[in-house]
Amino acid sequence: MAPFKDIMHYFRGEQTSALEKKLVFKMDFFILTFCCLAYFMNYLDRASVGQAYVSGMQEDLHFQGAQLTEVNTIYAVGYLLGIIPNNMLLTYFKPGRFFPFMIVVWALLTMCNAAASRPQHLMAIRFFQGYAESCIFAGTQYVLGSWYTKKELGKRTALFTASGLAGGLFGGFLQTGIYRSMNGLAGLAGWRWLYIIDGIITLPVAAYGYFLFPDIPATTTAPYFSEEEKQLARLRVPVVEESRILSRDFVSRVFKLWYFYGFVFLWILGNCSESLGNQSLMNLYLKGHPEEHYTVYQLNNYPTGLQAIGIVSTLLWALGTDIFGRRWLSGYYVAITAVCVGIILLVPGVPKAGKYAAYYWSGSIYCIQATFFAWANDSMRHQPPALRAVVIACMNFGGNVFQAWWPLVFYRADDAPDFTRGMYALIGIGIVMAFWVSAMLYMERSYAKKHMDVLDAAEASSSNGTTHDVITAGNKGLDSKV
Repeated sequence: MAPFKDIMHYFRGEQTSALEKKLVFKMDFFILTFCCLAYFMNYLDRASVGQAYVSGMQEDLHFQGAQLTEVNTIYAVGYLLGIIPNNMLLTYFKPGRFFPFMIVVWALLTMCNAAASRPQHLMAIRFFQGYAESCIFAGTQYVLGSWYTKKELGKRTALFTASGLAGGLFGGFLQTGIYRSMNGLAGLAGWRWLYIIDGIITLPVAAYGYFLFPDIPATTTAPYFSEEEKQLARLRVPVVEESRILSRDFVSRVFKLWYFYGFVFLWILGNCSESLGNQSLMNLYLKGHPEEHYTVYQLNNYPTGLQAIGIVSTLLWALGTDIFGRRWLSGYYVAITAVCVGIILLVPGVPKAGKYAAYYWSGSIYCIQATFFAWANDSMRHQPPALRAVVIACMNFGGNVFQAWWPLVFYRADDAPDFTRGMYALIGIGIVMAFWVSAMLYMERSYAKKHMDVLDAAEASSSNGTTHDVITAGNKGLDSKV
């Protein structure tokens, strides 16, 4: 009965004041809605490359060998070069101005893809597009962590992540509809219209953010928040004393924290485990199948099931770990899934239905986008916002460093349909992740125990007026632990 009571308590919500309920409603309406729409468009664009490739772009632009993988790699390079600078800029410029500007830039670049006449043109455009799009994922994790409490964060992070997967899912159906109704219109191929329409429908999201996004609690001037609501927002998620980002002391502090090493490597493993989805491998598997011939509609529609599974998995895991805690359990689940999927796709003689099932099952790995970043936000709740922003940005950066070369080695487009090396790599990633999550748990629990010892010492010394000194010294010692 205890789990059932926890679930009921979670969906009924905490016993909060009318003022706080009103505040959270406004936060969801103005902050979460914008972030979800922006990430939806972000994933819609990412998925469009693979969808365009199987819808005529390969033939029209005369792709050779692994040039599609090279396009994705160059995008990843631009993306990773922008992650940390863009996240740092969020601490200097208002997110309500910075996000919309970058969204307009990538919307215009998306439309430029339609003018490409060879793969090299696409590579150049995608590099700058990756840089512009890099602000959204890690930047939103930082913004959400600035507004929402630990209990509220998981479900919001899940909705944010699911909105991105929904963009990838919608992209398949959008390309199908465009190909059916607009292929050849005004002399343009259907895949070119996909880029044009993607860019056009992204622009209203930028306008929405420019006029309505409220920045973060410490700097918000949004007129729809009353002064009482602004004050409450600052009290709900207190701001720890800031450090200057571009200083030797700050950089030294980052590299001495175990959070940095633990969560960055955790997300490197997580990002690599998502390769079956984010490299459009199922699209390439279907197009390169030696026995079956699939239509353009099938090539775009069948892989959408992978994103659909990802949405369900993300919501279930995020809600479950919000209710019961233990976000690390998702790491063990993904480790098991990666090993099993890799084995199924490697074993010869597995029927087509089994291959489909393995690809769809791999979509559930997307759940860690919500759980791992929520875990990081939870663990660093009492660290300065600038430090939290940098660690989260470094997580995303580390994952994308590997995405810049990992597909070139293990998931080349000309390795379709089997991707044998990639499946062995997936199994290896699963095994390493299981061990790393265990190490993370050990570090987190050791840190928590030391923190409690400091608080106990502070309480014991409160009678002789040395509490402040004990806590200060203890926190300094804890921050230096790796």
